[in-house]
Amino acid sequence: MFNFLLSNVQSMELGLLCLRVGIGLIFVMHGWGKIIDVQQWHWLGSQMSHLGITFLPAFWGFLAAAAEFVGGLCLVFGFATRIVSVILVFQMIIALLYHFNNGDGFKIYSHALSLLIVFVGLFLTGPGKMSLDYFLHSKEDVQNKL
Repeated sequence: MFNFLLSNVQSMELGLLCLRVGIGLIFVMHGWGKIIDVQQWHWLGSQMSHLGITFLPAFWGFLAAAAEFVGGLCLVFGFATRIVSVILVFQMIIALLYHFNNGDGFKIYSHALSLLIVFVGLFLTGPGKMSLDYFLHSKEDVQNKL
């Protein structure tokens, strides 16, 4: 029974759906907590200093929180998946730099590293057929062929 499920192309699509929805919901929750905590924006944005960017930390912090929240929603629905993945790859790089600069060990920075790998994978594979991206692009393809 499992061989049939695992050999079926549909199982790959279900796997991408589970990955997108699961990670997306986690990021919605992470982002929401940061969006509603205005005082956290300054600290969050100040992490850009690891790239030499020290101006407007609250602005960068809000963008980071919004990227997590809105990006998470986009992942859940499979909308703009590759664009969102690139943005979240950048965000995970900032998180890794923060942990490296603090001298944190692997147990601490492995979370950000794992998510970086997931977002690179989502960028490379795309959202799959069970997504708004696929639905919207397949309609465009049909209209372009007419």
